[in-house]
Amino acid sequence: MKKGVNHFRMVYLAVVCTIVLTGCSKEHRTEERISLENEMGTINVSTEEDTDDYTESTIMKPQISYSDWSEYFNGLNGTAVIYDASDKRYTIYNDELAVTRRSPCSTFKIISSLTALEHGILVPENSTRTWSGEVFWNENWNRDIDFADAFQTSCVWYYRQLIDDIGEDMMQAELEKLQYGNCDISDWEGRLNTNNNNRALTGFWLESSLMISPKEQTEVMERIFGEQTEYSEETQNELKRVMLVSGQEITDIPIYGKTGMGKAEGIVVDAWFTGFAESEEGNLYFCVYLGRTDGMNVSSSLAKEIAVQIIADYNGQ
Repeated sequence: MKKGVNHFRMVYLAVVCTIVLTGCSKEHRTEERISLENEMGTINVSTEEDTDDYTESTIMKPQISYSDWSEYFNGLNGTAVIYDASDKRYTIYNDELAVTRRSPCSTFKIISSLTALEHGILVPENSTRTWSGEVFWNENWNRDIDFADAFQTSCVWYYRQLIDDIGEDMMQAELEKLQYGNCDISDWEGRLNTNNNNRALTGFWLESSLMISPKEQTEVMERIFGEQTEYSEETQNELKRVMLVSGQEITDIPIYGKTGMGKAEGIVVDAWFTGFAESEEGNLYFCVYLGRTDGMNVSSSLAKEIAVQIIADYNGQ
């Protein structure tokens, strides 16, 4: 009887060892395969967990090329980034500045609008906010104003109220979901902005704690408007309605975007235009950024002009 028990134990241990070794071998082969394919420019992602069987999807790493677009900038300290979704390729001018994080300024109105629309905080047909009566430097802000007008006139007091309605927890969650730059909203009130101390005109996105690079701006635009977006079609359409650039005589494809500009001691230190263009081949996500350039006129409208011209030429190449 004892001999039979010992024999059973030996068989049982042999089976267990075989299973363990097979599993280890499989895990080792999987790690080797992932390592090899990373070197080749692809990443295999497991889409099922807690099972021996898994499904793989191959994600191609975007390629990066560099272009001399200095003629568009005419001596300005700036950068341009285009991400072409059709062939998963970045084209970058001035790569060092392209990955330097700066305050997003009013380009952040895309994100605050997105968040408020997606969560039902902003209803476009019922979006008018009452003017306090305070006279602001921009005459277009001195009135009751709705969402579309607030976006297109870049009305800071309107968005200060909207962002307060969104709240810190929801905003933080949305920024992390979008992988938006440093995701830092710690200076919620915008007290770090020494250029302005008016509570109606300050916030973490205006020369304060939140920072993002031009390349990251294009990545965020793709996460919002790309094929893998998690945002509703209704939200995207509302954003496109207010982001559409009018008067595009030099290009036959629609361009959507938002400007942004920040000053320090009265001097423009950040000027942006970021968004995307719809072409037949696929979306082009872009960002043009201009930094401080002493002795030259730096503005967000100039960043916009440069971006539209680069997009037109890129699309026609």
